[in-house]
Amino acid sequence: MGSNSDWDTFKARFLDPSGRIVDPQNGGISHSEGQSYGLVLALEAGDRAAFELIADWTNDNLLRSDVALHAWKYDPNSPDRVPDRNNAADGDILIAWALQRAAQHWGVAEWRTRSTAIRAAIRQRLVVDRFGMKLLLPGLEGFQENGRVIVNPSYFIWPAFRSFAQWDGPGVWQQLSDDATTIVAGARFGQYGLPADWVEVAGPGQFALAPGHDPRFGFDAIRVPLYALAGNRASLAKPVADFWRQCLAQGQPIPAWIDLNTGERAPYAISNGGAAIAAKLIGTQPPLGLAQEYYGAALQMLVGALV
Repeated sequence: MGSNSDWDTFKARFLDPSGRIVDPQNGGISHSEGQSYGLVLALEAGDRAAFELIADWTNDNLLRSDVALHAWKYDPNSPDRVPDRNNAADGDILIAWALQRAAQHWGVAEWRTRSTAIRAAIRQRLVVDRFGMKLLLPGLEGFQENGRVIVNPSYFIWPAFRSFAQWDGPGVWQQLSDDATTIVAGARFGQYGLPADWVEVAGPGQFALAPGHDPRFGFDAIRVPLYALAGNRASLAKPVADFWRQCLAQGQPIPAWIDLNTGERAPYAISNGGAAIAAKLIGTQPPLGLAQEYYGAALQMLVGALV
């Protein structure tokens, strides 16, 4: 991590005293993803008090009653604070990862129990066998149709998969990790062969830009090089590194997104979070100061925590 002063800044901006990580630029909502980032970062900072707050709020407000997974969205402005019970696999993966590591670090058995239950739910409900592969569903609902599966490559969190394989035995986790690597290596699109935010898997080696989603290397897929570097899979990040270097060599800023069909680029540059990933990947100068917006700041902090 950059420093505990960065964590103090992050807490002051985004951590509600209740333990909720707030996304101020998005109507003050919270996400299971944001809660998971908060847990990872609090653990990295050695901040047990903040970890407990975040863990308890997440368990009390987002954990579903029917399965040990978490609703993806909490909206304090909605009459029903949790209007959509569907989950987001990346949030569940990181919550489970952080809870078990914190249980080991601080000796809290309850966190180990919670993590074990979440990992079992991921294995049983979110990992599906298709086309000779183990595929990670992005959520319980809405990602399987006509035998095809939609995946989100930015949900492939290899450092967590590695830990899960150590805790649970390689079984599902090692194949899931290997197949995720195969997908990112093969699902490359556009002029620069970049990963996409959303990918349709239609058969062995049959990858396409997912219908119904923006065909971009954008705000989701920017996490692919982060988790690839953190998971010792730097080769998966090479197309991104090559594209970003080419942008800079041409005197252009690295765009926040690129359309993988048309080549259209965002009219604005990547956030401080993206710039922090670029600094690790291609050796550019890291950004000065923590981003003002939640997602950029979270990515900045995750780079320091994971890579």
